[in-house]
Parts: sequence; C-alpha cells; structure tokens
Amino acid sequence: MAVITGLSLWLIPILIVIILMYGLYKRVPAYELFVEGGKEGFSLAVSIMPFLVGMLTAIGVFRASGAMDALTQALRPVLSVIGMPPELVPLALLRPISGTGALGLMAELIKVHGADSFIGRLASVMQGSTDTTFYIVTVYFGAVGIHKIGDSIKVGLLADAVGVICSVWIVTWAFGP
Repeated sequence: MAVITGLSLWLIPILIVIILMYGLYKRVPAYELFVEGGKEGFSLAVSIMPFLVGMLTAIGVFRASGAMDALTQALRPVLSVIGMPPELVPLALLRPISGTGALGLMAELIKVHGADSFIGRLASVMQGSTDTTFYIVTVYFGAVGIHKIGDSIKVGLLADAVGVICSVWIVTWAFGP
C-alpha cells in the first residue's frame, strides 16, 4: 500500500520531467509551446461558455421542476427487476449531461449512505463507467463547428447505458446488494 501511495505522489512529476527531457532531446521549444497551448485553451474556454451556460440552465430547470423525482418514481418497478436502487436514477440520468453535477450527486449519495454501502460503491463505479456525452457533444463539437451529431449522441448514450448496466452487474457480483 505504501508503494502505491508513493508512486501516485510521484507519477505526475516524473511524467512531466520525462516529457520535458524528451522535448529537450528533440530540441522542441517546450516553454513556448506550453504558453501557446495556454492561449488556445483560454480562447476555447471563452468560445464554449454559451454552450455551457445553456446546458447548466437546462439541468437546473429539470431538477427544480420535480421531473427528476417523478421519473425516478415511474421507473421504480423496472429498477427493482435489474437490481438498481432508485436512488441512483438521478446519477445515471445526470452523468451523460454534466460531470460536475453527477459528481455532486455521487458525493451526496456517499454522504447519506456511506462509501462502503452498496449504493456508495455502485455510484462510484457508475461515475467511472460512464461519460458526459451531452457535455462532450455540446461543448467540444460546438467549439469546432461540428453540426451532424445524431450518431455521436446515439453511440454515446448507448455506451452510457452499457456502463450503468455493467456497473450494477459488477458491483452486485463483487459486493452483493
């Protein structure tokens, strides 16, 4: 355990040094390229701001309207068949939309149920097994001007659904309900 902790503390600094040494070996102006990348990152952040504000507003309206609670109640019978606690429906639905919102929900679930509970473990695995599909499509595709996004959304949501189902199966198999 101490080896893993030590390795995790030093892994990023060692990786940075290796990259810088390789750049020095290849005679690449690393600092200048780093500054240029920072400029591009800042301009990208400014260009995606309208997409981000729109998405976060939609999430807030959906949750505040009570639609999330109504949907959770409607899905309760189906969820009991597959072994998924209803408390995790908001996380499964919010994760494809917002990573930060899903992280907040996961933290709340862990706070209420405990990190070693079935719900806490399942929330953690689900968070790591799914992605922010709508965020990726909205922000990144919008920033580079891609307009034909239908297939990307379908495949992303399919991957998220598989991630949720596999999370339930694996956590149930490994830890029991």
